[in-house]
Amino acid sequence: MSEFSWSLPGFDLDGFVRATLAEDLGEGGDITSAAVIPADARFTGELVSRDAIAVAGLPIAEAFFRHLDSDVTIERLVADGDRVRKGTALMRMEGRARAMLTAERSALNTLQHLSGVATMARTYADAIAGTGAILLDTRKTIPGLRLLEKYATRMGGATNHRMGLWDAAMIKDNHVAVAGDVGEAVRRATAAGIANIIVEVDRVDQIEPALAAGATHLLLDNMTPSILRGAVTLVGGRVPTEASGGVTLETIREIAGTGVTYVSVGRLTQSAPAADIGLDLALA
Repeated sequence: MSEFSWSLPGFDLDGFVRATLAEDLGEGGDITSAAVIPADARFTGELVSRDAIAVAGLPIAEAFFRHLDSDVTIERLVADGDRVRKGTALMRMEGRARAMLTAERSALNTLQHLSGVATMARTYADAIAGTGAILLDTRKTIPGLRLLEKYATRMGGATNHRMGLWDAAMIKDNHVAVAGDVGEAVRRATAAGIANIIVEVDRVDQIEPALAAGATHLLLDNMTPSILRGAVTLVGGRVPTEASGGVTLETIREIAGTGVTYVSVGRLTQSAPAADIGLDLALA
């Protein structure tokens, strides 16, 4: 049995595996495998990518198989963050057939989703290579999966934005509407002792009031490339700038070329299709 070692700060891997399997097994367990597969049957299997992808989630998939068969032999053939070609074997296993088949769907669902996120992030990161801009993810994540999805974006070459509501203030249009104006909203955040204050502005005339009040990062929302260039010039490097809103694969390079520090893309986690990965089994 190969040694298993993987952790993600703040993420309860064992709890995630238990809860996911419990959802699938319910009260009756895997009735198909129990009826069809002899208890002593053993299988070898490989997780194989059907497409060219960026890999994310292999250690989590491994944890599912190990949870149901502590003696399973597993060899990871690639690593998270690797870019692989169509037909690449990602992981090889040998162990109890019932356990492997029971864990299959939970392991694949997780691996396919996270590799899909990583693959989309890799595509967007490649699209802005050489511009100097940094790709950011957002908080547009599936509830309960934020740590995993943000891990997957990193595996694809993106940088994490805020992990939650706690690690930086982000003053958006609704905050401004309640506070009265952008300067007042920022002053209140500054007075509260918040060190990192991100301010969303959708007009150039909001930039100076936001900076004067203490903004430490400007999110330039839904601005055209020409307006973005002017905004970046106006900011003059005083704080980082971030282009956000409606960014697509077709537009991101032009946006990144305006001189912004960051480009954030919600669809990395909100709309990434699952990667096509299968478990090919053969009788040992």
